Amino acid sequence: MKLSEVKKILPTLDNVEFQLENGTFVPEHFHVTEVGQITKHFIDCGGVIRHEKAVNFQLWNADDFEHRLKPGKLLSIIRLSEERLGIEDAEIEVEYQTDTIGKYDLEFNGKTFVLKSKTTACLAQDACGIPSEKQKLTLSELSTNAGNSCAPGSGCC
Repeated sequence: MKLSEVKKILPTLDNVEFQLENGTFVPEHFHVTEVGQITKHFIDCGGVIRHEKAVNFQLWNADDFEHRLKPGKLLSIIRLSEERLGIEDAEIEVEYQTDTIGKYDLEFNGKTFVLKSKTTACLAQDACGIPSEKQKLTLSELSTNAGNSCAPGSGCC
């Protein structure tokens, strides 16, 4: 989800709610402690130089149980980051700590923002020797062709 999409959704909400894919909600008293732009300049295992940009939201839980972030407040934080930091309209990456700090993609289900698990992948599969996935068959799917089979005592073996 891009930053522009979040900015369109926020004015339609009464509350800002985030939840993990498993249905667990981020506690209501979370804080958005950072809004920024992350630039990643790297080389993949195939030798290709790459640039990626993402808008970063960091969610944090404090012992401030009376705190509730309202949509207007988050929108003002986003606008301030755009003005002062020059943040571009890019995909959002959310940092949120459960057992460890996790990075998540962001979706909206019509009511809440959903933190979607990210996965790693090789960006240069053709260059680093990863074989393409072979088709998996079960023995019951294999058919025997009498012309190509060898029966015991037939002399073909």
